[in-house]
Amino acid sequence: MTDKHPAAATALRTDYCGELGLEDAGRTVSVCGWVHSRREHGSELAFVDLRDRTGLVQCVVSNAHDLRSEYVLRITGTVRARLEGTENPKLATGAIEVGDCEVEILAAAEPPPFPIDGRTSVDETTRLRHRYVDLRNERMQHNLRVRARVNSAIRGAMEAQGFLEIETPMLIASTPEGARDFVVPSRLSPGEFYALPQSPQLFKQLCMVGGIDRYFQIARCLRDEDLRADRQFEFMQLDAEASFVSQDDILHFISEAVAAAAEAVTGARPAEIPRITWLEAMERYGSDKPDIRFGMELVELTEVFAGTEFNAFKAPCVKAICLPGGAELTRNKLDALTDTAKRWGAKGLVWMKVEANGALASPVAKFLSADEQAGILAATAADEGDLILIVADERRTVWRILGLLRNELGRPPVTEGGLSFLWVVDFPLFEALGDDGKPIPAHHPFTMPHADDVALLESGNPDDLLACRSQAYDLTLNGWELGSGSVRIHRPDIQRQIFSLLGISDEEAERKFGFLLTAFRFGAPPHAGFAFGIDRLVAILAGEENIREVIAFPKTQSGADPLTNAPTPIDAAHLDELGLRVLPKAKD
Repeated sequence: MTDKHPAAATALRTDYCGELGLEDAGRTVSVCGWVHSRREHGSELAFVDLRDRTGLVQCVVSNAHDLRSEYVLRITGTVRARLEGTENPKLATGAIEVGDCEVEILAAAEPPPFPIDGRTSVDETTRLRHRYVDLRNERMQHNLRVRARVNSAIRGAMEAQGFLEIETPMLIASTPEGARDFVVPSRLSPGEFYALPQSPQLFKQLCMVGGIDRYFQIARCLRDEDLRADRQFEFMQLDAEASFVSQDDILHFISEAVAAAAEAVTGARPAEIPRITWLEAMERYGSDKPDIRFGMELVELTEVFAGTEFNAFKAPCVKAICLPGGAELTRNKLDALTDTAKRWGAKGLVWMKVEANGALASPVAKFLSADEQAGILAATAADEGDLILIVADERRTVWRILGLLRNELGRPPVTEGGLSFLWVVDFPLFEALGDDGKPIPAHHPFTMPHADDVALLESGNPDDLLACRSQAYDLTLNGWELGSGSVRIHRPDIQRQIFSLLGISDEEAERKFGFLLTAFRFGAPPHAGFAFGIDRLVAILAGEENIREVIAFPKTQSGADPLTNAPTPIDAAHLDELGLRVLPKAKD
């Protein structure tokens, strides 16, 4: 899709370069931009490709000897059709050119640190050090246009559903949200600190107490955690909360927003987003953010080996995946897969190649009965030439290992295979028991238990606690977690019960969450919310594997900013003003 700008005219230009066409033939136009390339045409004429954010246009210029790459020009001339046979079908403006040109040099330029043709591989640090040059590349221009369309579509969808955009503060008290805070020292209160928000979670819940009813914000959030392809220190998310709603209402609101965003970029509205429970996702895919673009689902084999004599399969859970055509893998590659599985925490990995007539070639085949081998083939539906991989262990370990192997062996690039959104619902309320026997919350401690499982909280049985579901839900896309949300606890009796189970005393609750709990005493409506990462959504819609490619000024994976050299030391006078001292760096 291409932006059109009917109001492109300014004091210096009449049109954008990339929007001129045959319909403009005969018009006198002024275009502004950077010299993308210059090709000599005899001794007096040159073809100058002028570039702006919309694309290129060829200008026929006299005496262009003084024009260099990335010079900033204003060119005034007449649009005309190119001579027959000289058209460039690869260029949006390839049917026309601008002739009879007058050229004004608005700014000279040194040679750029790297070509801006999109065809030359450039080290990322160099690109980020000169990001202002890198942004001129068509790839980055395209990605930022996609981002702008996504933001606009999200805002439109949320406003159409009655949501009000509210800004929340950036300087807040430190709150326990799972990751480390970025902190800001207070000059007026030496020794005390603000925190930058990991999310607007508590403030949006206060908006519900305040009667806002439906809140949203495209919010900047900051977390001091390790960076990777889908994570930056600072990120943007759609943050939403609504009162007097159910889980289904929130899923509908957010589905509308992401569908509008996808349609704004692709031109097609995604189908209704399917739902799957957390337990089904783990059993079938070994992941709570499953990529459903490909098969290779986990297959249950526990019953097949219920009476096995093979010690390795005498385990609480036995599951398998089938890799179509995988029998061609060499023994070295199979051994490498086994080592990888062990590195992930597996006790071992059993592989079986399916040969003619359903025979299984495997180092362990001789230890399995004919019925067990037949059961494996029946459960996996494996054909000749396929590879079966089996893990036996505790169920959660089996899920994790086979889920990782499934992605390792079968997952296509995140940008291929279309858009496969998926809602994952009914997450566990608690993820495990701590060393002190207290349950560890899978989400924040304000997540409402599933209505059918509230009684499990009262039994005191650890198994019951771990079986308790929450009203929490995640949205995934092509195997990436876009975001998560939940129905919130607004009833004081349930909140006290959850705090008690977590071992949070009244004093600790007051210290950590006092202003929220106090607000709830003044009438908290039932409410629920959600937040999803805009960087991740835009990356997939733009066809990128790394969110740094859809952020104008990102950090490197080490957290550095080559453009500004941040982070940098603070001078001593500033430290004195803040009442701070910096410890000497530890020796290696």
